[in-house]
Order: sequence, then structure tokens, then C-alpha cells
Amino acid sequence: MPSAAIEVEGLSHRYGPRVALSDVSFRVQPGEIFGFLGPNGGGKSTLFRVLCTLLPVQSGRASVLEYDVAVDPDAVRRTIGVTFQSPSLDGKLTVLENLLHHGRLFGYSGRELKVRCERLLDRVRLKDRAGDRVDSLSGGLKRRAEIAKGLLHDPQVLLLDEPSAGLDPGARIDLWSHLHELRSSAGVTVLVTTHLMEEAEICTRLAILSRGSLV
Repeated sequence: MPSAAIEVEGLSHRYGPRVALSDVSFRVQPGEIFGFLGPNGGGKSTLFRVLCTLLPVQSGRASVLEYDVAVDPDAVRRTIGVTFQSPSLDGKLTVLENLLHHGRLFGYSGRELKVRCERLLDRVRLKDRAGDRVDSLSGGLKRRAEIAKGLLHDPQVLLLDEPSAGLDPGARIDLWSHLHELRSSAGVTVLVTTHLMEEAEICTRLAILSRGSLV
């Protein structure tokens, strides 16, 4: 097992003259739910996109399970599961159809893919809604389906960008209960960005990011 699930050293990122990240360093241990708390525009989403390999590393170093984000981005992508702030499900397809299409992108097919989908739907308690169109689901159930999609290839690290955005308080509590269940039952490491204090309190460890710097 690697000594750190995520390790960032001296990471900086600029958009022209604007500094989005400034010399950020931190470590996330395997099995943690590690939260980044901060106001909108504080740099959380930029950090998230760098770790997801969506933005290049301009300065510093970042690694996920000892894979360097800049040197081996394909290995990082195979290792992580991602749930973006914006919905990524096709509302016209059923929950199961969304998972099947996503699984094929990772090279799964046939019985193996079907078994993976059934296992994930059972884990996120959506098995009885597998045949329902995503458009018919509540916000909380859609988030569960998003997480199932991100876990389909058995990632060891789950990156969640504002996962409870738009959810009502009950759905938010349900989502966080499920994240702690994933941590305890499957040993998944979770990195989550949030600007909500009540969510920050639930994390096992927390970093505060403001104006691109850890404070």
C-alpha cells in the first residue's frame, strides 16, 4: 500500500495574471475522507482539475497512489473515480444504461460488466431503480448514481467536487452517510471540495483553501 493516497508538493497554477493556486502542499492518507473547505473562487476546483489530469501541472508536483499526474496521467485516470459538480448522467437513459455505457469506455463488456453494475447498484442502494430513467430520480438518488458511475472500475481514490451541490438537507445527510460507508467497507480514499461548514465537520481531516493558498 502506498504511503500516501494523494501527495501534492509546491503546486501552483495561474490563469494569465490571476493566481489560482500558490505553493500548495498536502498529503492524504489511504482511507481518509479529506476535505477542502473554502469560498467560491478559492482554488478548490482548479486543484480538483489538476488532480483529475484535466489541467496541466504548471509548477510543483502532484501524485495519486504514487503515479505522477504530469508524467503518467493515464495511470492516474485508471486509478481515480470522479464525480464532478455538474451532472454527467444522461437523463434520457435509465440508471443501468448509464452505467453500462460508462463501463464500456473502460473496456468492460458482457457478464463482467453486468455483474459490476449490479454490484454497484446494490452498494449505493439503487438496485430497485436500475430501470428508471435518470430524469425521474430525486437529486439525492442522482448523486448516488453519479457515485456508482465513478466507482464502476473499482478506483481506490474518489474525487468529489462539491458533491452535494443542489441537494436538500436530507439528501445531503444520506450522501455523506454513504461516503463513510464506502470508506469503512471498501477502504476508498475520498477527497472532497466544499464550502459548507456542516460538511467540513464530517471529514476525517480538513484543509482550508483561500485565494489559492492553504491557510
